[in-house]
Amino acid sequence: MSLFQVEGWNLPEKVAGGPTKGSNEGKKKKSADLLKKKEKTQQENRKIAASDLQDLYEGKKDGRKRKNDDSSEKESVKPSHGFENQEPVSKKSKSKSSKTKVNNSESAAKPTEPASAPPSVSTQKLTPLQLKMKEKLTGARFRWINEQLYTTTSETALKLIQESPDIFDEYHEGFRSQVKSWPENPVDTLVSKFKERLEKPINAPGGLPGNGDGTVVVADMGCGEAQLARDLYKVKGSKKTKKLKFQIHSFDLKKANELITVADIKNVPLPDQSCHVVVFCLALMGTNFLDFVKEALRILKPKGELWIAEIKSRFVNADTTQFVDTLKSLGLFHKATDDSNKMFVRFEFFKPPKDILDQRQRKQESRKPKFIDHKENADEEKGPEGTWLLKPCIYKRR
Repeated sequence: MSLFQVEGWNLPEKVAGGPTKGSNEGKKKKSADLLKKKEKTQQENRKIAASDLQDLYEGKKDGRKRKNDDSSEKESVKPSHGFENQEPVSKKSKSKSSKTKVNNSESAAKPTEPASAPPSVSTQKLTPLQLKMKEKLTGARFRWINEQLYTTTSETALKLIQESPDIFDEYHEGFRSQVKSWPENPVDTLVSKFKERLEKPINAPGGLPGNGDGTVVVADMGCGEAQLARDLYKVKGSKKTKKLKFQIHSFDLKKANELITVADIKNVPLPDQSCHVVVFCLALMGTNFLDFVKEALRILKPKGELWIAEIKSRFVNADTTQFVDTLKSLGLFHKATDDSNKMFVRFEFFKPPKDILDQRQRKQESRKPKFIDHKENADEEKGPEGTWLLKPCIYKRR
């Protein structure tokens, strides 16, 4: 028996003698279980890696995510095949490189397709500044074409359009833009005048000239895009003109649509005395426009009418007297002038029957003063009528 006791010294023999045989066996069993569990985990990891490589090779990876710990994702793989100096490659980088190789092999196997053509400029979305610049260029182009048409002969204009057909389209694109700013389109005014005259029977006082069967033949000289023809074909006669039937010939420098016949309007392919109404709507553009009027006289039937709409600014001091007198000297009778519109003047003339025209000519010859020859020579010395009778419609350069 000890003289004194110290807590913890007095242990039972089983405990004081060290671990027992049973406890050692438990530890061994526990370590074996841990080892098996570790090997099982490594085998599963190897299976997952193998399946991933197989999926990458076949290009069928379905994006399923493995639930690995952050530590296992960052774990390095030891180099194989004896490359000891090679830097360790992570599973993530290895998987990425494998995927890149597979994609490269697949792209190499597929035939290369030709690149699609870039979209044209017209289909690209333009910025407000680009749109503004485009409008300015279009306007400048329109002004240049407009000047060419007003300051050259009709033969030169026809040749210009035949050599560069796009000029016609560019001009009328700019013309449509100009019309939007006008208070009234003269074509609409002329259509309204046709409708007004159709309220009375054909060939009656105040009615339209025409055939006995109700046919009215119209020639639209310098028709542009044949807007007048399109509008008139929609017009229906009144109760007094139920048999109305329009026959319209539209002439211009290019065939913009099926309604148009290409011609120099000083020489159109129509027989003499074949039309009831001839229209010039802003069409006296060449320097030889009196040749157009003479051609209108040729194709007009007796008592047929000539309708002209022109821009006011073309007349010096807005005086239309000289213009009317000149057309009367060609053999036309003046019916009316309408200058009520802010921008345009509209004229109506008619071709008298031959007996009336001969009677008028005899009266003029009897009243002709002795100095008339000097006046006629003076008019000839003035040059082309496009330089003195009507001013060319030229826009200011900006």
